Amino acid sequence: MGDASHVLYLISVWLIPAVTAITLHEAAHGWVAWKLGDDTALRMGRVTFNPLKHIDKVGTIILPGLLILSGSPFLFGYAKPVPVNFGRLNHPKRDMMWVAAAGPGINLAMAFIAALAFHLVPLLPVGGTMEWVAENLKNAFLINVVLAVFNMFPLPPLDGSRVVASLLPIEQARKFLRLDRYGLLILMALLILPPLIGSRLGVDLNILRWILLPPVEFVYDVLIRAAGLSG
Repeated sequence: MGDASHVLYLISVWLIPAVTAITLHEAAHGWVAWKLGDDTALRMGRVTFNPLKHIDKVGTIILPGLLILSGSPFLFGYAKPVPVNFGRLNHPKRDMMWVAAAGPGINLAMAFIAALAFHLVPLLPVGGTMEWVAENLKNAFLINVVLAVFNMFPLPPLDGSRVVASLLPIEQARKFLRLDRYGLLILMALLILPPLIGSRLGVDLNILRWILLPPVEFVYDVLIRAAGLSG
């Protein structure tokens, strides 16, 4: 396989599962919000499987691309958030949790489906097709597990913060959600600064990896066993 073919192969086995995971994650938020009383996302065309409606040029394409090309020790990106007017939900405080959990929930479902689909791989013709499908399924499983766990991190604007806010008393929830304006900066700082400092000092300072790796490994193991792939 030539260099160009190898690059295209790598793009295909990572891009397809990544775009699918992001698209269904965002569409799930909008669909659940619609069913619970807020049709904002529906009216704006965001309850759709069309990835072009969810991709953010900077967050989904330019930023990750620049990080990859620069040889960065970390990778970060994001899609366009689905617009939700929580005040229009039937039960705003309670329903906020279901809308937020819908994205990670659909990612877990897709990870499980990808794991189940591994049982069909041996039925494919041996060769390039089998390898390509297997790589897509493996990457789909990993991406969806990581996306689900990462988004449940309780820091605005991630989905986990909405779940936490829905469980707090009203006044505390409002104060907590005020972090929204700083949340992305805090998140990027946690993703970028400790690994860069650690690389200069020759130590591992990837704080988010320390926090997220144990739950990722736990969910990974549970879904693999549930799909009958362990052992």
